Amino acid sequence: MVDTVENRPQAVQAMPAVRAVTFADVKASLIEGLSDFAQAPAFGLAFGALYAAGGLAIVACVFFFELGYLAYPLFAGSVLIGPFVAAGLYDVSRELEAGRQPTWQGVLSTIFAQRQRELGWMAFVTIFAFIIWMYQVRLLLALFLGFSSFATLNDFLKVLFTTSDGIAFLAVGHVIGAALALGLFSITVISFPLLMDRDLDVVTAMITSVQAVLTSPGPMILWGICVVALIAIGTAPAFLGLIFVLPVLGHATWHLYRRAVAPLP
Repeated sequence: MVDTVENRPQAVQAMPAVRAVTFADVKASLIEGLSDFAQAPAFGLAFGALYAAGGLAIVACVFFFELGYLAYPLFAGSVLIGPFVAAGLYDVSRELEAGRQPTWQGVLSTIFAQRQRELGWMAFVTIFAFIIWMYQVRLLLALFLGFSSFATLNDFLKVLFTTSDGIAFLAVGHVIGAALALGLFSITVISFPLLMDRDLDVVTAMITSVQAVLTSPGPMILWGICVVALIAIGTAPAFLGLIFVLPVLGHATWHLYRRAVAPLP
């Protein structure tokens, strides 16, 4: 038989081995994330500024089109795509971990190379989840508040906090939103750095991520709470805090991934 590329067996990577992480690992990952940001601040500031600009653009658009009542759910949903924006930071941490000085040419070439790998599909998953998030917000608005339009954001807030329908909308919306966020967090917390680091398919990456959460539910949920809390704090001063928060979280995510997934033998 002629030996052709089609006849050769393809190398298949085994399912990544998941390791338990502790609360101390979460703390250490944050400290190492801060250290990476301090060692290569230009990359962190650039990606952080991009993320902050996206948040500002979202708010500007909703108010321009007089849809101020969608500002909060839109920005809350934008947290879902943070791991994708931070993809370049994973490569920066990988270079620093290997004792190399990262360069813009190297980082950008790594990002562009993901077009031919599975990271793009993972980004599609997060964008799809963002769309589902906004649909459920619109559905709940219709169910609890009708299809009424609000002249100003103050009118919407008044209905939201002073009527039984508004309070019910807040309660149900946050419960459903938390469930969606937990599900997406479970399939993405490890997936993005894993796909950046290894040539795996997106399904394997998501399964590995879920296994990591199930193996260490307490520390992983704490990590998710830290992410949400830090991003919320970063939005306070006109989103400018995100310029510093995103890079620390991005670098820390890489180090948490290193602790949660065993290295290749």
